[in-house]
Amino acid sequence: MPASSPIVDLHTHILPERWEDLDRKYGYGGFVRLEHCSPCRARMLIGDQFFREIDDRCWSPSRRIADCDSHGVDLQVLSTVPVMFSYWAKAHDALDLSRMLNDHLAGAVASHPGRFAALGTVPMQDPESACRELDRCMDELGMPGVQIGSNVNGANLGERRLRPFFAHAAERGAAIFVHPWEMVGRDRMSDYWLRWLVGMPAETALAAASIIMSGMLVELPTLRLCFAHGGGSLAFTIGRIQKGFDERPDLCQVDTKCAPREQLRSLWFDTLVHDEGALRYLLEQVGPQKLALGTDYPFPLGEHAPGALVRSLELPDLDRARLLGGTALEFLRLDATSLAVTAPRSAATSADRTTGAGTTPAPADARSSTRRSP
Repeated sequence: MPASSPIVDLHTHILPERWEDLDRKYGYGGFVRLEHCSPCRARMLIGDQFFREIDDRCWSPSRRIADCDSHGVDLQVLSTVPVMFSYWAKAHDALDLSRMLNDHLAGAVASHPGRFAALGTVPMQDPESACRELDRCMDELGMPGVQIGSNVNGANLGERRLRPFFAHAAERGAAIFVHPWEMVGRDRMSDYWLRWLVGMPAETALAAASIIMSGMLVELPTLRLCFAHGGGSLAFTIGRIQKGFDERPDLCQVDTKCAPREQLRSLWFDTLVHDEGALRYLLEQVGPQKLALGTDYPFPLGEHAPGALVRSLELPDLDRARLLGGTALEFLRLDATSLAVTAPRSAATSADRTTGAGTTPAPADARSSTRRSP
């Protein structure tokens, strides 16, 4: 391990500042459009339906870097906003949209060397196209992997028809970040922001449980999957899942004999759980080598002071350094020495950098400003 460790935020979202009218471009409705409504603010709409208001933190690299500097964050990992996945769309249109978004991500990384890395997006409704775009993200754009949604038009990620994508990702050594979207039971969650408060944790746990029960992790032992929001409710349901697995093998051991609790430890998770006890429990279940700082920047349910929850726990220095940066670098196979460690050093962040975790230096990718380790 190196003598110092950068602070890495694995879970952030970004959009282009503007894009063309996608409904008009593709000839049918349902795509997101952006309507700038005041200085530094815009409204996201689907047709005439309001989805969310955002500000320039969603599209301005300089604004993001200023925020990173104020909080001592050295590297943000950029990914699109999940509503842009568009798995419902025609596959060739979703591929075209993915390419536009990925080119934008790559441009942001290239324009600010060492401050950003990116996870692309792929059209999961067509696994063959998703594999091709994953290859382009890694080979041409220098990305370590992609972000995907927690289901594909209602199909759980463990379903066999999606397996070719995951097999290809494992073969390529891609990092796959799984983010909830189109939440299960959303028709019953129209009030009180429940889709985000309850639906997202349930949706993420469902996605992970589907993968565990399907035998995918046994079949593809090199597959690297990280789940947003600490895996939702998964860690807190694993006892029940294991109990069912043991008691009803006729229902639960159809596709794998490997215990769910054992498989849990082969997954990665971000730290965005908003509660000291929850993070401590998750840490006990999977260990610091599987937990990486994630803030969901710049959205309201994110952690507004990156790393505050991690720093609130009494942890050994090496464990804290892993959670704040080392685990993310290992998951992404990025080389810490290529990062631009320019953020201000508060007392907390300076202490965090005294001991850290990282990866072995590797040759730079031709198109990436953040090197990937082999």
